[in-house]
Amino acid sequence: MKSKRTSNANNDFQALTHLLDSELKARYGNLQDIYDQHNVITLIETALVGFNDGEPIACGCFKAIDNMTVEIKRMFVLPAYRRRGFSSQILHDLEQWAYTLGYQYARLETGQSQPEAIALYQKQGYSIIDNFEPYIGMSNSVCMQKELRNV
Repeated sequence: MKSKRTSNANNDFQALTHLLDSELKARYGNLQDIYDQHNVITLIETALVGFNDGEPIACGCFKAIDNMTVEIKRMFVLPAYRRRGFSSQILHDLEQWAYTLGYQYARLETGQSQPEAIALYQKQGYSIIDNFEPYIGMSNSVCMQKELRNV
């Protein structure tokens, strides 16, 4: 898979995140409506789209929380391409990009009903932390953090 740096305004990125939103709605039902408000991201220039044989199959992005920390968001791989390491590659590429921009930590939020995502992030060195804003008090949220380094 080759990844392309882009913005969240990119058509391929938007198409993939639309599929992500549909999957989350199917998984979480009405509970997802609460989370959708936190997935609306203004223009972000730090998005990736992963391509396999020219087809967009994966995406992710990050946004700054503060001058030391980014939040990884909108991670998605098309179902037909899962379990092949593409999510790990997108995550690694995002982390390295953030690191080269001077960030020291990456945070993210996922849901209790996404054990495969929790396992992926733990395998990649993320530890569960107390929920950060805007997820404080949201019992379905699992927040995680990792110290970034050049690899």
